[in-house]
Amino acid sequence: MVQTAGNAQTQNPISNLEYDFLTVLHNKAEAIKAYDTYINDAQQAGSQPCVELFQKLRQSDIEQAQEIRHHLQQVMQHGKM
Repeated sequence: MVQTAGNAQTQNPISNLEYDFLTVLHNKAEAIKAYDTYINDAQQAGSQPCVELFQKLRQSDIEQAQEIRHHLQQVMQHGKM
């Protein structure tokens, strides 16, 4: 990807698409990490339904993160899906 600043052209180290997937993957990783705290809080409160919901949400984010990672790998290798 080439961007211009005035008359100078610089090579971007990553494409917009790679950046987007990296950002989404980072956000998912942060959410997955946070769910451990939420699950612990729900356990401390003695709320099994909340524990189960947080576990379900965490698992969903893990699966989404895996799919995002796969797409990122494809984009990094081929420039697109």
